[in-house]
Amino acid sequence: MKPLSLKWLAALAALVTGLLAPLAQAQTAAGTPAATPSAEYRVGAGDVLRIVVFQNPDLSLETRVTDAGLVSYPLLGSLRLGGLTITDIEKLIADGLRNGNFVRQPQVTVALLQVRGHQVSVLGQVNRPGRYPLETADTRLTEVLAAAGGVAGSGTDLVVLTGVRDGKPFRLEVDLPTLFGEGSRDKDPVVLNGDTVWIDRQPLVYIYGEVQRPGPMRLERDMTLLQALATGGGLTPRGTEKGVRVHRKAADGSVTVMTPGMTDKLREGDVVFVRESLF
Repeated sequence: MKPLSLKWLAALAALVTGLLAPLAQAQTAAGTPAATPSAEYRVGAGDVLRIVVFQNPDLSLETRVTDAGLVSYPLLGSLRLGGLTITDIEKLIADGLRNGNFVRQPQVTVALLQVRGHQVSVLGQVNRPGRYPLETADTRLTEVLAAAGGVAGSGTDLVVLTGVRDGKPFRLEVDLPTLFGEGSRDKDPVVLNGDTVWIDRQPLVYIYGEVQRPGPMRLERDMTLLQALATGGGLTPRGTEKGVRVHRKAADGSVTVMTPGMTDKLREGDVVFVRESLF
């Protein structure tokens, strides 16, 4: 078998390049979307979309959804895209082009470039509570909290996310420390338009009597009596462990006075009193 000449190799390279060029152009036109929308994300007013029809550059464009939720599209006219998912929009345009005999087998790709008009409320113990825009379709809880200045010193580690999913009320409690470990991205929930993020006040306990720094203090998770006393600077020379009492209020308002062990866990609202030693 004779080796291929340089002339034949050049011709073969040109043929391969010609076959791949349309695919490369389509990939370039589609580009990389600025946001990867979740399956539940619904397009709203002000969103910017990139619509690409494979091998039909005259039908590919970037457009912004109007306040009425409409988009003007070639051949199909005014389309109501507000409230639809990306998959819904791709199907709507493909069906329109096919049924109108404009494109025999349209391959439509829609990318969400910018999100506008969608907001989330961040309330409670954050440094800047208020309403914040969702700049991308996959905005995460931690990103919203960062925009609000982070959790205030008086805030708890438990975040409550509420909203609507699939037409039903949605509530999710998120333990903040779990969002910063290995694989935390999967645990960081996507926030959708109309959601509310609530940070409650950190529960407190109160230490009085013969301690170095009496007063209210944050009740950390699983905090024991010994840890609380250590946080309060420890006992004074006149204080004694035998003189420690915990006053705990029940749901009916009654108060129980207990003599706890140092490893017993405290509860929200507990009052720790250290009596003075008689000797």
